Amino acid sequence: MLDTTSRSHADLMDETYRHQRIIYDLTRKYYLFGRDRLIAGLAPKPGSHVLEVACGTGRNLHLAARKYPECAFYGLDISAKMLATASDKLGSRVQLAQADACDFNSSALFHRPRFDRIFISYGISMIPAWKSALRMACRQLSPGGQLHVVDFSDQSGLPRPFGRALHRWLAKFHVSPRLELKQALSACASGIGGISQHQDLYRGYAQYGVISKPY
Repeated sequence: MLDTTSRSHADLMDETYRHQRIIYDLTRKYYLFGRDRLIAGLAPKPGSHVLEVACGTGRNLHLAARKYPECAFYGLDISAKMLATASDKLGSRVQLAQADACDFNSSALFHRPRFDRIFISYGISMIPAWKSALRMACRQLSPGGQLHVVDFSDQSGLPRPFGRALHRWLAKFHVSPRLELKQALSACASGIGGISQHQDLYRGYAQYGVISKPY
């Protein structure tokens, strides 16, 4: 059950993507770069349990489940509309649940308290309390588990007019690049005694970070 604040954000996401979800995968492939790189970087062992936070239409889970058929996959999103699209795409191959990325109980949702891999692909830029979402994800990691995150960066290596135009476009969909991601990942890693890695991709268009929890 979503609380009042979560329900408000869920309603906003449902309204934003009520119709966009139908063409979401077709259009986003042209500017959500780095998603396939993240999927390749997951490299879970056979038998691993893998959770996507803010799974949207299920595009990433579909590809990840095909790439790692010996793993179990789970997805959560705050938008019921997006989850409806994901469910149609994924069927029973992936367990899905509606939940707030900042406050969820994985045992109640999936009967599983911890995950070997968790990933967030272009989700934190849409989550108001995104640092809380990172901390929550870290709390769900198994010993030796990893959290992978890819999202927009500062476009520092690209022409300034391009960066300004992109930011204006993203704002229409309530998307805000999180330019403090590197520092936030480091802080979260310290909180679980782990380590973090961060790199900019495509001349600063995107950023990719990994938190590794110790055994």
